[in-house]
Amino acid sequence: METRILSLEDMRRAARRRVPRMFFGYVDSGSWTESTRDRNETDFSRIQFRQRVAVDISQRSLETEMLGRRYSMPIALAPTGMAGMLYPDAEIEIAKAAAQLNIPYTMSTMSICSLERVADAVDRPFWFQLYVMRDRAFVKKLIERARAVECSALMVTLDLQVLGQRHADIRNSLAAPPKPSLGAAIQLLSRPRWCWRMLRARNRSFGNIAGHVPEIDNLADMAGWTARQFEPALTWDVIREMRDLWEGPLILKGVLDADDAEAAVNCGADAIVVSNHGGRQLDGAPSTISVLETIAARVGEKTEVHIDGGVRSGQDMARALALGARATHIGRPFLYGVAVDGRRGVERVLEIMRNELDLTIAFCGETDVRALSADNLLRQRA
Repeated sequence: METRILSLEDMRRAARRRVPRMFFGYVDSGSWTESTRDRNETDFSRIQFRQRVAVDISQRSLETEMLGRRYSMPIALAPTGMAGMLYPDAEIEIAKAAAQLNIPYTMSTMSICSLERVADAVDRPFWFQLYVMRDRAFVKKLIERARAVECSALMVTLDLQVLGQRHADIRNSLAAPPKPSLGAAIQLLSRPRWCWRMLRARNRSFGNIAGHVPEIDNLADMAGWTARQFEPALTWDVIREMRDLWEGPLILKGVLDADDAEAAVNCGADAIVVSNHGGRQLDGAPSTISVLETIAARVGEKTEVHIDGGVRSGQDMARALALGARATHIGRPFLYGVAVDGRRGVERVLEIMRNELDLTIAFCGETDVRALSADNLLRQRA
């Protein structure tokens, strides 16, 4: 791995050089004009810190608690589909990095590796993210499988009832694995190191679906079935059904409105994630940091409030915590890392963010990350 990767932007540039355009575009792009994706980042940058001096900051702690468990810092790895097309068996690499650094990893329904394969590879429980599909029998089977491998939390995504249009995926002819075509061949041949790596990958399809849906016996059928399965009739009543099926901690992801946050609490959510799907669904939606404070004020005493979208540094983590988040989730940053160097790339991303967060709370005159509040900011709203 490049020795001069000092920031997440450095890692992003390295990832762009490592993987075919279709897969980098899948990670990096947003929907339509990508304005929401961009606002997720720029709205963070508008929030300034209140620097303090002459405070004893010799002993500092980044440890926090999420859903009743202690973690090394207030960050979780968000669910991301198709990570296994960036690096061989990427979900295993990511889960191992998260376990090593004692932070939560959330496995996606649309992962390339299966629940069972990842569970066999790591000795720490991870979270599982569920898309509520029209095939309820399959949904129940997924929940049973997550329970069987002892996942420590279930995350239900709320904002994928229909799929937002992502122009980059269409232009790049995204498919997993790539479909035979001249354009795909050019993309692959331009990344020989990626091709060499992927030749040794054991998993090349959607591991949580393959073999578990009787009518599917090839990848094309699997992709078509998945596209038809997103549930436009997802309602709070359906979420209550999921709550009844899962005995452990329940996380509801995709909340952007305080009224919806209240409804999530009423459905039994142990945590919510303020999220706009990384700007990959509704283009023109607000940035997550711009609505965080209002949502945290409404439900922060009733449930844990987490946030994702636009978190690109330890400074962004501190900003979100100061505005009421219990924890931050990242997606694109660790995908850049795994694309560059597998497990070591993910660990490097987390080391960068940990160092940035530690220095930020120090400059703010704090010694415990859990003490961050709006008092640490000059501009309290994005």
